[in-house]
Amino acid sequence: MGSFSVTGAHNSLSQTADTILTVSLSALKDNYRTVAKHAGTAECAAVVKADAYGIGLTEAARAFAEAGAETFFVAQLSEAVELRAILNDWPQPFDIYVFAGLQLGQEETFVAHEIRPVLNTPAQLDLWSAQGHLPAALHIDTGMNRLGMSAAEVSELSKQPDRIAGIDLKLVMSHLACADTPDHPLNRKQLDRFNGLRDQLPKAPASLSNSAGIFLGPDYHFDMVRPGIALYGGNPQPAKPRPVKPVVRIDATILQIREVPAGETVGYGATFKTSRPTRLAILSLGYADGMMRALSNTGWLDIGGIRAPIAGRISMDLIAVDVTDIPLDRCAAGSRITVVGDNPDVNDLAAAAETISYEFLTLLGQRYERHYEA
Repeated sequence: MGSFSVTGAHNSLSQTADTILTVSLSALKDNYRTVAKHAGTAECAAVVKADAYGIGLTEAARAFAEAGAETFFVAQLSEAVELRAILNDWPQPFDIYVFAGLQLGQEETFVAHEIRPVLNTPAQLDLWSAQGHLPAALHIDTGMNRLGMSAAEVSELSKQPDRIAGIDLKLVMSHLACADTPDHPLNRKQLDRFNGLRDQLPKAPASLSNSAGIFLGPDYHFDMVRPGIALYGGNPQPAKPRPVKPVVRIDATILQIREVPAGETVGYGATFKTSRPTRLAILSLGYADGMMRALSNTGWLDIGGIRAPIAGRISMDLIAVDVTDIPLDRCAAGSRITVVGDNPDVNDLAAAAETISYEFLTLLGQRYERHYEA
C-alpha cells in the first residue's frame, strides 16, 4: 500500500542538505482516485488549505487537477488568490471555495479572482448578494458549533426567499464533528439535521463529508465530498486500516554516533537514562522541523526492520536515537536514515505524540530541502 518502499540508509539524495522532505506526487494522485472511488457518484473536491497540509500548494493542486479534481477548498481568501494563480494556465476552469466566507472589504478580491465564498452568516449572505447574482456555498451548522448558520437562522431565511435568491446558490454544506469515530451517535444526528435543514432551503447540490465522512457510507456522500487529510496519507478513521498511501518521506543525516556507558542521561532534563552501554545516533532535525517534543521518549524509527527508539527530549535541531541494536553499517555517521515514510508513517508518529496526522503534517518546517517525485 505504501509509496515509499525503502527504509534505512539513504545516500542517493542531495549532499548539500541535512534534512530532506520528499513528496510522492503519484501517491497524491492515487489517493485522490481512491477517495473519489469510495465517494461513488458524488463529485470529489480537494481541500488544499494550509499550504496543502504542509506539503506544498503548487505541487499538490496540480497533482489533484491532473487526477481529475475540478473543485478546491481553502480556508482563507489569501490561499484562494494564490491557488487561482497556480491554476490560471490550466486548460479548464476550476471552482475555488473559501471556508472562512466573505468579510467586509474582500468583495472586490473575490469577484476579481472568481472565488466563491462559503457563506456562514446571514450578514455574509447579504454582503455577497449586493455584488450581484454570483456563485456561493451556504454553510449550515448541524452540531459542530463552529462556523455556519444556526437552525434558527436557516428557518428565518426560509421565510425570506428573495434574500437567498440574491445569490447563485451552488452548494449547501455542513461539516461532521465525529466522522473519524464511525459509531459516534453525533454522525447520524448531524446527517438527520442536515437533511431537515436542507429541506427549508432552495434545492441545490449538497456536501457533508470530509475525509472520514466519506468512509461512513453512501448516506453521507450527497453531491460532493470534501476530502483533506486522506489525500495526504492520513488515516481518516484511525481504528481501521489506512486506505490510502503515504505521501511524505523525511530523511535526516546522522551527524554523530555516540557510545554512552550505562547509567548516563541523554538530552535536556535528563529524561532518558541508559540501562546498558548504548549507541546513539544524533540526527539533524528537531521540533523546528515539525518533530514535536511530544515524541520525546515515545517516538521511534525503523532501520532495516529494527525499531530504534527516540532517546530523551527532542530539541530544536537534534534528535537522539538508540541504535544499539542496529548494525553499524546501517547507521554510520554522515549517512541518512528515513525518519518518516512507510514505517513509521505520519499516522504512527502522530499517535506516538498523542496528536493527529493533520497537526504533524502542517507543522513541517521550512528547513527541508524539498523533492517532489513524479
